[in-house]
Amino acid sequence: MADRFWTRFKGLMLTKSMPDHQALHISPCPSIHTFFMRYPIDVLYLNNRKEIVGIEEELMPGKIGKRFSKAESVIELPAGKIRDTSTTVGQMIAFIETDK
Repeated sequence: MADRFWTRFKGLMLTKSMPDHQALHISPCPSIHTFFMRYPIDVLYLNNRKEIVGIEEELMPGKIGKRFSKAESVIELPAGKIRDTSTTVGQMIAFIETDK
């Protein structure tokens, strides 16, 4: 979870990879970029109800993501995860806290 200025600012920049079973939720965050990243990512754009209002697959490094008018946060995922899970616009996301 990136919900403070510096964690939102840094995001995944300068990381070497994203583990296959992890994701980064950035909030608030209506849009993203992949500058200073080394690998492609999938992106889910969520509204205030955690409903998916936009999707980008395989967003390559050095790009600016799309803008979706209702987006208030994003989830960055390993590339290919949206396709592998058949995730679609309109689905709702539930966050479940776990002990580490």
